[in-house]
Amino acid sequence: MIYHKNVLVAAALLGFCAVAFGAFGAHYLKTILSPEQLQWWEKGVQYQFYHLAPILFLAFWQAPQAKSIAFFFLLGCICFSGSLYLMALTNMRFLGAVTPVGGLFFLIGWARIVYEFLKKNAKNV
Repeated sequence: MIYHKNVLVAAALLGFCAVAFGAFGAHYLKTILSPEQLQWWEKGVQYQFYHLAPILFLAFWQAPQAKSIAFFFLLGCICFSGSLYLMALTNMRFLGAVTPVGGLFFLIGWARIVYEFLKKNAKNV
């Protein structure tokens, strides 16, 4: 049963974009970007794909905190992958300063999943 429909929609949109961005990079950008810029683009796609899994999981998790946890993963995708996409397209390296902020949002999301799981299961011991 889907408990958080908006989270599922967000995951589907991120997945669609990840496939489109991956294809765009592989078929068009590889002809115009430097190898380093293409590597940034591919890393953005890679991490966007990685973090679809927890967002999808959260759409089906009955915990009331699932939406707020999914929000951290969404922010992570926007900041981490988004900064790499922009950096690849513009070669403005200062945008790389935003990438670790996205990584921090990913870490917060993962930590909150662990925390909520342990908190729930501590009551059952």
